[in-house]
Amino acid sequence: MRTAHHVETVRAAEAELMARLPEGALMQRAAAGLAAACCSLLGKGRVYGSRVVLLVGSGDNGGDALYAGARLARRGAGVTAVLLGPRAHGAGLAALRAAGGRVTEDPYEALAAADLVLDGITGIGGRGGLRPEAVPVARAARGSDAVVVAVDLPSGVDADTGEVAGEALRADATVTFGTYKPGLLVDPAREYAGALRLVDIGLAATLPSVPCAEALQHQDVARTLPAPGAESDKYRRGVLGIVAGSARYPGAAVLAVAGALRGGAGAVRYVGPAREAVIAAHPETLVHSGPPEKAGRVQAWVVGPGLGDGPGAGVAVAEVLASGVPVLVDADGLRALDPDAVRERTAPTLLTPHAGEAAALLGTDRAAVEAGRIAAVRELAARYGATVLLKGSTTLVCGPGGTGPVRVNPTGTPWLATAGSGDVLSGLAGSLLAAGTAPVDAASCAAYLHGLAARRAAAGAGGPITATEVADALRAAWQDVREP
Repeated sequence: MRTAHHVETVRAAEAELMARLPEGALMQRAAAGLAAACCSLLGKGRVYGSRVVLLVGSGDNGGDALYAGARLARRGAGVTAVLLGPRAHGAGLAALRAAGGRVTEDPYEALAAADLVLDGITGIGGRGGLRPEAVPVARAARGSDAVVVAVDLPSGVDADTGEVAGEALRADATVTFGTYKPGLLVDPAREYAGALRLVDIGLAATLPSVPCAEALQHQDVARTLPAPGAESDKYRRGVLGIVAGSARYPGAAVLAVAGALRGGAGAVRYVGPAREAVIAAHPETLVHSGPPEKAGRVQAWVVGPGLGDGPGAGVAVAEVLASGVPVLVDADGLRALDPDAVRERTAPTLLTPHAGEAAALLGTDRAAVEAGRIAAVRELAARYGATVLLKGSTTLVCGPGGTGPVRVNPTGTPWLATAGSGDVLSGLAGSLLAAGTAPVDAASCAAYLHGLAARRAAAGAGGPITATEVADALRAAWQDVREP
């Protein structure tokens, strides 16, 4: 699992560790890892004679860049530093010059010939984008043919929130130290980071055991997903109730049921007006005319996809919330949500809004949610006392109360921006809830599988995909996780 910590936490951990180490030892560890990563990116046998440009700001990551540049110069690279702050790290600059590196007053000539650029302009404390004087140099670096490597994180992005409030330098790769920073995992900053590489500098012993954010990997999902045993029957595997669809949106019901069946539900009980469409697509579904409480035994409910905005939606949501089992509320169900009814429940509730729906629930606008996704998902979880899965370019999951680590999904893909894919996700997450998976795990594992399935489907199609194709690819996604 990838774990991330806030800037303040990282600085405190670094200070505690530096008190135990000789002066400069921590920076030397970071520089050694950074130089090794640069050698790998340049390729075997290509360090000697390569042209490396360091973009050096006034902070410590400028020092990291200078010391890494000195190491590369000693291996035969031609290293040129561009000083972009009022001062540079003195010892690092001396080390670079002693190793044969140089400082230039003409950054554009150096960048035009560069094979690799190290972005050490601003560090983890940077806010509000690049300073105006650094912008043209950053643009020249990005416009060159060089590989751009960010030191700790791309300059111009917010390490804690993932916001990009001004101009930032997009990297091909980011080498970060000690722990990941939340902004490296969350859009919009994530797309500026490129490929991520973590360098161990010994912070593990001084960092808190509970991170502020975490991203599941294959092995984490594989350990969490339910697997039937020899004594399993459909009830032990989980029966999911789904209240979805309308005369206008019957497909939402079909897709939610597909997600649930592909997600491993032992049985699906469908309640709603799209019974004929559901049975035609999935004859194994158990259908009922309603109300939900009369549909039969279930271990969890999904309510909302395609219900429409009529009065029936509110009635359905209220009836399902009154049950004593876990409930997932999505799409049209979110419009009919009573915050008090959610907070008063004793069984878990999972809300799955996209940014626009989250904005409506929070009384703000969509742009504010998308710019500060971590804050938005925490606030929703705190306000409703529910687990929240915030869909988007980076899907986030936060547990009730808004405390604890935010789960960041690493498998998302733009191909998921297609009608009905959220309905599939709801059914998939609901099936995991019905199997007894904890809401945070159900939501984050469902998002992970959903993203893998979309990638699978897009690779097979060679382009655009439909929600049905995403549902069909869920089997392969399960196999990818079980047998990586």
